[in-house]
Amino acid sequence: MAVTQISREAYDRLKAEFDDLSTRGKIDIARRIESARELGDLSENGDYHAAKEEQGRMDGRMRQILAVIEDAQIVDAVDTSVVGTGSVVGILYEGDTDVEFFLLGSIEERRPGIEVTSPKSPLGLALTGHKVGDAVEYQAPGGKLKIEIVEISA
Repeated sequence: MAVTQISREAYDRLKAEFDDLSTRGKIDIARRIESARELGDLSENGDYHAAKEEQGRMDGRMRQILAVIEDAQIVDAVDTSVVGTGSVVGILYEGDTDVEFFLLGSIEERRPGIEVTSPKSPLGLALTGHKVGDAVEYQAPGGKLKIEIVEISA
């Protein structure tokens, strides 16, 4: 299995979500399914079908969370002198004046206002190991792009 590097905060949030879904969530959905069954004919019972669909989504999310937390490597300290997993990187595309910020890590690390890019993506691979002031190129679907790293933070 692939190791996913995540922060302690993201790990704790995912673990709490999993615990909630596997306890309260399962009880709530079981009650909704039972209530819908009591309404009669299941073949045309919208409440029943909606509850079963929600149960499927919840089970899928639980499997997704479990896959992340079972193989998680917790990264507590982020080195802000070089780009690595957990870094928030400010980049400037060649010919542009607006700095864009990306969090290098798992989508589970998402934060408001900052896009997340995987360390294994073309952009993530190009940024990893570089410092502020470095110019790097990477192959995007639309062609080669040149960027400058202007900021690294945790």
